[in-house]
Amino acid sequence: MDNTLSPAFMPAKEYPFYLKSTVIMFGLILLVYIFSQLADVFVPIAYSLFIAILLNPVSNWLEMKRVPKVLAISITLLLASIVIAGLFYFLSTQIIQFADSLPVLKQKFAAISVDAKDWVATTFGYSIQKQNQLIKEAMDNSHSLLGSTLGSVIGVFGLILIIPVYVFLILYYKTLLLNFFYEVFSEENSKRVADVLHETKAAIQSYIIGLLIEMIIVAALNSLALILLGVKYGILIGVIGAILNLVPYLGGIIAIALPVLMATVTKDGYTTQLGVIAAYLVIQFIDNNILVPRIVSSKVQINALISIIVVLLGNMLWGLSGMFLSIPFIAVLKIIFDRIDGLKPWGKLLGDTIPTRHKGEIWGRRKKVVLPG
Repeated sequence: MDNTLSPAFMPAKEYPFYLKSTVIMFGLILLVYIFSQLADVFVPIAYSLFIAILLNPVSNWLEMKRVPKVLAISITLLLASIVIAGLFYFLSTQIIQFADSLPVLKQKFAAISVDAKDWVATTFGYSIQKQNQLIKEAMDNSHSLLGSTLGSVIGVFGLILIIPVYVFLILYYKTLLLNFFYEVFSEENSKRVADVLHETKAAIQSYIIGLLIEMIIVAALNSLALILLGVKYGILIGVIGAILNLVPYLGGIIAIALPVLMATVTKDGYTTQLGVIAAYLVIQFIDNNILVPRIVSSKVQINALISIIVVLLGNMLWGLSGMFLSIPFIAVLKIIFDRIDGLKPWGKLLGDTIPTRHKGEIWGRRKKVVLPG
């Protein structure tokens, strides 16, 4: 009688931890390399997926009203385009007013620069010639940064052209795409797959809507503060600051620097600048402690440590687009991790629920032995 076991009944071979971790590390490196090399393809697709998920309820509502599918998607995209065009029109009117007074602002800025150079030369003994040389070197070094910025702007215009096409096709083929996910996994996992897809859609929709609400509130607060302080073009600078605030960490610094610079150029003394800094610090406090926790973070339960790390990694991978997309992406991962038994610890690591005790402390107390006597 043959005592050999068939492959179906053979015990699974257990590989050592260092070997499994090495394979996983190489897999992650390969995945990141592919994402970085194909950024021109993946970035617009990622944006299109998020926008399609956001617009999907509108398209579904129109289809429920007996509107043909193609027409419903077209109307949805048209409404979104009108909202975006209205925002750009508002900003463009403010920018035109700003451009009309640009020569005067340039003269005032030049005069302030001369006074600043004289103050540095008198206070620190750093000659004006050395300051000019330092500024020239900084300008020369910034040429590459300017080139990359222009490249990013051109890339944005490219996204504006291709993203509506992707969004239309994703909404049109959404049933086909959803069926693919159901058919990839076994039938007994269909309930779990449905839960993951539903929660992913809800998380992305809530996160994007939360960001838009936060941006509108911050724009209103910024504009009101700047108008009360008498800063010129307060509405334009306030709205730009709210948009920049969507870029984590770096955007907030630039948002404060813009009104301070405008107040320095258009106002005498430093009272207005101090008022701007104080007002923006209050607005940032309200944003970080009230708006973000209640409107944005409540939708995506990711802890602050992971958020910072993911945003920095997203910036290294896809630049500004990576910073915007990193939080929704990690939120999707958390939803998936929470639904798979072997990955639940990773889901807890990404979340912001802090346990009152660590497991080692509990287990250590359980293992404690009391000696007799």
